[in-house]
Amino acid sequence: MPRERIVSPESDGPAEDHFNWSLRPQSLGECIGQKKLIEKLRIAIEAAKKRQEPLEHILFYGPPGLGKTTVAHIVAKEMNAPLRVSSGPALTRPADLVGILTNLKRGEVLFIDEIHRLSPMVEEYIYPAMEDFKIDITMDRGSFARAFNFNLEPFTLIGATTRAGSLSAPLRARFGLFHHFEFYPEEDLAEICRRAAHLLELNVTPDALGEITRRSRGTPRIANRLMRRVRDFAQVRADGKADLGVVGQALAMEGIDANGLDDLDRRFLSTIVDYYHGGPVGIEALAATLNEEVDTLVDMVEPYLLKEGLVGRTRQGRIAMDRAFNVLGKKAPRRRAAATDEPDLFAEEETP
Repeated sequence: MPRERIVSPESDGPAEDHFNWSLRPQSLGECIGQKKLIEKLRIAIEAAKKRQEPLEHILFYGPPGLGKTTVAHIVAKEMNAPLRVSSGPALTRPADLVGILTNLKRGEVLFIDEIHRLSPMVEEYIYPAMEDFKIDITMDRGSFARAFNFNLEPFTLIGATTRAGSLSAPLRARFGLFHHFEFYPEEDLAEICRRAAHLLELNVTPDALGEITRRSRGTPRIANRLMRRVRDFAQVRADGKADLGVVGQALAMEGIDANGLDDLDRRFLSTIVDYYHGGPVGIEALAATLNEEVDTLVDMVEPYLLKEGLVGRTRQGRIAMDRAFNVLGKKAPRRRAAATDEPDLFAEEETP
C-alpha cells in the first residue's frame, strides 16, 4: 500500500475530493491562474453557444492536482449541459463505453479522467463516436453475427491525462482543442490560498499565507491540503490564529521543510548525492535503493525536483544539481563531469 504524502499532487480519495469541492471555483470568472487556457475556453464556449452546437472535444493534459477535473465541470456548467464522469481504468470493456454513449443526450459532456489508460478495444469504439457520432454494435457470434450502425446524439468528450505522450496518435487526432495545465506561479497560488483561508474561516497573517504558498509546490490541491492542516493545528494549538511560527510548526509536524520537500524527496536527493556521488544514476537503481516503485519516483517525486532545478535528467541517468547539495547542507563538487561517465581529457590536474 503506498504511503500517504501530504505534498503528493494525487488525490487522497473521495473524502478529500468532496471537501475540495467547497473550495473550487464554480465558473470561468472565478478561476485563478491558467489565464491563457481560460481565455481560449471562454472564446470556444461563446462561439459554440452562438452556433448552438456542442463544444469541440477537449483534451486537458498536465501534472496532477492542477485543476483539470475542476475546469471540466466548469466547462459543462458554462455550456448549460449535464456532465457524465468516468475514467480510463473504469471502462474495461467496450460495453461499458457503449452503455454511456448511447444514453448521452444532445450537447451533454462526457468527462474521462486518466484517458491514457483506456484499453485498445475500448479506444476502437470511441474513434467513430468522436468523429462521426456513430458506433457499430455487433450482435451474436459466428455465422449469426449482425452489425448495427447506431447513431449517437452530438456530444462533447473531455479527456484528462497526466501522460499525453501515452495517448495513441489516432485518439489524440480526434480532439479539436488541446490545453496544457502548467504549475501555478506564486502570485496565483497566493490568491488561491487567500480564497481558501476565507472559505475555511482561518485567521492567517500575510507572511504566514506566503509561507504556505511557497511550500505548495505550485499545485492548488497541495495548497488546499496544507491550508486544512494549518487550520486544524491553529484551532488546537494557537486559538485559531495562524502566524508564521504556527505555520512553521504545523508543516514541520507534517515533515515538510522550508523548501517544500518531504522525507521521500530528501531521501531521493540524498541517495543520489551520498550513494552515487551526485550521479548520474539510472532511475531503476534509485528505485531499488529507495525500495520504491519506479512509477512513484517518476510521477510523484521527480516533476517538482526537476522544476526546482534540484535534479537533472541525462542519457546516463539522474544527476543532483548544485542546488540539491545546498538544500542538503553539503558542499557541491568543485567540478563534475556533465552527464558522462567518461573522464574529462582536458581537465587540469590538481596540485597536491
